[in-house]
Amino acid sequence: MGAPDNIGPRRLVVGAHYGVKDFIAQRLTAIILATYTLVLLIGILVMPEFNYANWKALFTFHVFALPVGQILATLAFISLAWHAWIGVRDIWMDYVRAVSVRLLLHTLTILWLVGSVAYFAQILWSL
Repeated sequence: MGAPDNIGPRRLVVGAHYGVKDFIAQRLTAIILATYTLVLLIGILVMPEFNYANWKALFTFHVFALPVGQILATLAFISLAWHAWIGVRDIWMDYVRAVSVRLLLHTLTILWLVGSVAYFAQILWSL
């Protein structure tokens, strides 16, 4: 007997083999997060005094009546959620063999991430 035929329609597909799209998305979200982290660090360093009013100003500054601080923070948090989804989904795909458990974990992860983004948006945009 030879090795099992794992080629074509009868092959066993397991793991997170999503390819280039997710690789690029993971890198883009990492770049957005790194850039936003640098912006926050620079904002903290040039802050005259570290207090609540100045901290709040980091997230609520406007440019020509456009809430740039809130938009950048929202973009960074959505990038964080997307980055986390790709990474955690790949972990579930690679290490959880039972389909029902994997589906449950995917569902719980999505619910947690969507809930986190909604809670973040509620807090940030109510400032």
